[in-house]
Amino acid sequence: MITNGFTYIAVLIFFAAILITIESKKKLKFFEYVPPIVLLYLGTMILCTVNFWDLEATKPAYSALKNNILYAMIFLMLLRCDIRKVLKLGPRMLFTFFTASISISIGFILTYAIMHKYLGPGAWKGLAALCGSWMGGSGNMVAIQAALNISEAEMGYALVIDSIDYSIWVMFLLWAITKAPVFNKWTKANTEVLDEVSRSIEIEMKENKKEITFQSIMLLTGTALFVSAITQNLGVYFNNIMPLFDKATWTVISITIIALIAATTPIGQVAGSTELSNVFLYTIVALLASRANLAELRDAPIWILSGFMILGFHGIVMVVMAKIFKLDMFTSAVASLANIGGTASAPVLAAAYSGSLVPVAILMALMGYIVGTFGGLITGNIMSIFG
Repeated sequence: MITNGFTYIAVLIFFAAILITIESKKKLKFFEYVPPIVLLYLGTMILCTVNFWDLEATKPAYSALKNNILYAMIFLMLLRCDIRKVLKLGPRMLFTFFTASISISIGFILTYAIMHKYLGPGAWKGLAALCGSWMGGSGNMVAIQAALNISEAEMGYALVIDSIDYSIWVMFLLWAITKAPVFNKWTKANTEVLDEVSRSIEIEMKENKKEITFQSIMLLTGTALFVSAITQNLGVYFNNIMPLFDKATWTVISITIIALIAATTPIGQVAGSTELSNVFLYTIVALLASRANLAELRDAPIWILSGFMILGFHGIVMVVMAKIFKLDMFTSAVASLANIGGTASAPVLAAAYSGSLVPVAILMALMGYIVGTFGGLITGNIMSIFG
């Protein structure tokens, strides 16, 4: 069992490197159905389940690296985006985002109506907090916990669902996004605007492509990590003077503004941002999966089953709406994860489709923080009708 934090991080990155190398060198058809990023997520979850590393002993390394690298990755991906082109997607993305929010609420209400006798009296409170998290983020969950005076025991069940069900949902969406062409054909989605935005940004990147050098990699690495550090301090500062959002939200807002401004300066043309951001992307995916222990499926099975039912109802509504309104896979999947995963994982999913569309995921995830607390409380009050 690995107890050393550095060894734990090294194993995760080495595992990612092996998968990417095999996919690049062997060109196996298998990878067309199960891409390296999905194998990385699944493989890392299995390693965690068999206790390949000690979760408590490696937690400091995870905590020290995860958010710092995540914010650096977001900066690098935003650095190569033209926000003016991305915002053309606005109305359609907003509609899909709120469709996802409402379908999540419906999922919680229907699931509780069916399962409340097995979950126990008052279980709606813990689920309300989870609903707030799945519409927004952890800050919304804490706010609802305080508002409803939810006990630690009840929150424990909600956190188990959030850990297991959420992790598997992320893995599923990372796989589903690779099936976008098939899904889009079935829904008859018009992806012209989406494809044009992605294509125009990619063409512009190729036209301005410069040679990656030692200097460019060092400049991008240093700048990304520096911005990550600065924006986290800004997050704390703004949270203290304007507690409208939590620290994480203010951090993402700050890094988004800085990155979009930087994208219009010479640093936005520095070669290597795509490659370096992908290194950070795979590192983040491995880190997220490394804390999801499948053995926890034995704990609170009824709650975990309820979580899957919620996601099932949500997924069915999203597929039906996609068919009716001819929505594409990217829009539907990112809207879902912008709610359920927030700023921590929505950009990862967007990047798996096209790094140039990461700003869409970030903007959608930020909206979740606004509606999360209100939506969770409303959903909780409706669930309370069943006892």
